[in-house]
Amino acid sequence: MDTLEDTVHQPVMLNEVLEWLVVKPGNYLDGTLGAGGHSGKILEKCTHFSEKSFLVGVDRDENIIEIARQNLKDFKNSSLQLGSYEDFEKWSEVVGGKKFQGVLVDLGVSSLQLDEADRGFSFSKEAPLDMRMGFESEVTAADIVNTWSQKDLEILFRELGEETFPGRIARVIVESRRKRRIETTTELADIVRSAVPGGFRKGRIHPATRVFQALRIEVNQELERLKNFLKKAPQYLEVGGRLVVISYHSLEDRIVKQTIHNFEKEDVMRKMTKKPLIPTDEEIKENPRSRSAKMRISEKLGEKL
Repeated sequence: MDTLEDTVHQPVMLNEVLEWLVVKPGNYLDGTLGAGGHSGKILEKCTHFSEKSFLVGVDRDENIIEIARQNLKDFKNSSLQLGSYEDFEKWSEVVGGKKFQGVLVDLGVSSLQLDEADRGFSFSKEAPLDMRMGFESEVTAADIVNTWSQKDLEILFRELGEETFPGRIARVIVESRRKRRIETTTELADIVRSAVPGGFRKGRIHPATRVFQALRIEVNQELERLKNFLKKAPQYLEVGGRLVVISYHSLEDRIVKQTIHNFEKEDVMRKMTKKPLIPTDEEIKENPRSRSAKMRISEKLGEKL
């Protein structure tokens, strides 16, 4: 089994997470465990406060949980669980029905999943067009690409991918699948590249980036899960407990920003920073995948739920 150093990769905005999330002893929830990079450091800081602090780590990918289990084996005050971060009821039961002092979710796709070619998240590696973060879902990206109508694909790419040429791409996909089913990531990437105007085929960002984003979000119902999670969060936080959310694209960040704003109007939560925190230039240089990250922090005000 790999060691912590070579399997965690680089947890995004780790220093900021520790500064804003871990402020006192209590129960903590890492809703997007990954290989345990954030969780390990949270547990280390919690131990300085009190040995009674406890962390529940959650991930939808059983393979990644096994890596995290190895990386966190020296911490007895933790429980790693297979499931979705939005299922607060289950994770509260793990700590005896108590509430959490801190809750963290990092909405980025795990670098371990991105690097695992056969999961189908990357257009740079040939793989089945899957994109499921957890295998409990029956719908794959290939199902969507090969069965949705041209109009529905266009709407998907426009709304969840914020794609500039959704109609052209949807039309070429439908034309291509009439000849043969689209099965792999590289097939789809080539089709998308052929659909966009020539001047957009050689930019810094691959022309299939937004299409792949839209498909991944839809396959995993990411925005609905996020909304459900945020709606429940205050109910499961201690008064003074912190909620930290790291998002990577405008659709997610807009939902987090608006939800925190609504909580403030209801005197349930308050935002801890005027603007979202972003990675330092040094971190972006060391970990380019962090470049689009935005962190928003809010704090539970009182029992008004």
